[in-house]
Amino acid sequence: MPGIRRRWAWIVLGFGVLIVAYLVSRLTNLTHLPIFTDEAIYIRWSQIGTRDPNWRFISLTDGKQPMFTWIMMILLRVLKSFDPLFVGRLTSVLAGLGTMIGVWVLSWELFRDKRVSWFTGVLYLAVPFTLWYDRMAIYDSMVSMFAVWNLFLAILLVRRLRLDVALILGMLLGAGMLNKSSGLFSLYLLPVTLILFDWRGNDRWVRFLRWAGLVVIAAVLSQVVYSVLRLSPFFHIIAQKDNVFVFSPREWLNQPFRFFAGNLRGMSDWLRSYLTLPVFVAALIPIFTRWGKVRERWLLYFWWALPFLALANFAKILYPRFILFMAIPLIVVAGQSFMTLWDAVKRPLVRLALVLLLLTPSVLASFVIVNDPINAPIPLSDRYQYMDDWPAGGGVPEVIAYLREEVQHEKVNVYTEGTFGLMPYAIEIYLVDNPNIKIKGIWPLPEIIPASIKAEALVQPTYLILNETQVAPTGWPLKLIGEYQKGRRLDRKLRFYRVSVPLAQAL
Repeated sequence: MPGIRRRWAWIVLGFGVLIVAYLVSRLTNLTHLPIFTDEAIYIRWSQIGTRDPNWRFISLTDGKQPMFTWIMMILLRVLKSFDPLFVGRLTSVLAGLGTMIGVWVLSWELFRDKRVSWFTGVLYLAVPFTLWYDRMAIYDSMVSMFAVWNLFLAILLVRRLRLDVALILGMLLGAGMLNKSSGLFSLYLLPVTLILFDWRGNDRWVRFLRWAGLVVIAAVLSQVVYSVLRLSPFFHIIAQKDNVFVFSPREWLNQPFRFFAGNLRGMSDWLRSYLTLPVFVAALIPIFTRWGKVRERWLLYFWWALPFLALANFAKILYPRFILFMAIPLIVVAGQSFMTLWDAVKRPLVRLALVLLLLTPSVLASFVIVNDPINAPIPLSDRYQYMDDWPAGGGVPEVIAYLREEVQHEKVNVYTEGTFGLMPYAIEIYLVDNPNIKIKGIWPLPEIIPASIKAEALVQPTYLILNETQVAPTGWPLKLIGEYQKGRRLDRKLRFYRVSVPLAQAL
């Protein structure tokens, strides 16, 4: 009995250290990287939902499921005095914490080796892929959380054949679908868990039918949970939005496999880059070996490869974040692979070299992400979105600081280039409740200043924010207040103007 208590004490202590390390890595400098377009959208939606219950399904107006915004709504209400960007990103931080714990539990259930579980937790903590997205106010960290726990419960179901597991799995599957359409993969992949089914014994077909019945119960329950979205008149937009990103069967049949090779190449490059080469190699080494726990590893490989190949085959538009949840099984395999190598070598110096080889690239990349995100070593496709191009929020903090000072003294008008996205939402998030400011988006931007804006500029300070257009329209009387570079690109800037109408022109 004392021995059991001692073991549990060490486990609790280990989790405490892991959780503290996780929170330090995720919360340090959390808002150093300016807000980007999708974050502005989700945070603004969540703000609106906290103020008006009729808009709790607001994300469906753009075809996005609402679970992520629902969680953010709760946090925004609880943490009212905090920076909304911090609260939005905290939503992903908490989801990532759930994923890290899920990775530990999943590793233990599969390999029954606490060393594998602890090292897999350390890998999740360190790799740039998970670190980056656990610090962004977007859906994908939460997608990973649901994916890893659904996999764990699916494994429990095929091994235990218990009704309570099926019911919990069904509810969690539905919750994952309420978060993002990719949550459906966890339902589609349930038959893969039959790799772990015990086919021995004369009662194997009875047990198989029992498993099949429990899977049906879980699947039906997941659809019951998901059907809550049908309460919204915007439910049908989900399918429309999905068709923007993936080919429908009819579209795919017109050009089968046309984009498969290119998509697969790009996705593989992202995976190798974000996991770092040593972790990527460690995850794939067991394919070519006869190490133990073969069925468990192949379950993880299938759970990664099947959605990975499906996305490569059907995707119209791809971003690295789409494959984040697919990378989680590879992190688990890499953890088990490392411990197998650890046991194979006995010399302390060789073991130390093995640890340094595997973790150093991840630790160095993650250090830059936390402390200098503008120079983070991430794929170019993500650099354009988060730092270097028009979706990035470079200049937004400076503009908000300027406007906050202005509205303390007088009423102002702010016009933004764009009606949806970074502009005007990034401004509204911080200033929409101030009665001294009027914020309005314009799209497309007219070459000649509208008469209404000219009239306002004669009475009150009136400003224009250009985020995409790099040259101010000649038909607007503008005075440049500031221009702010986007990341490392000299040719991309956010420009902030005051509308200055000469009296003679006004007359």
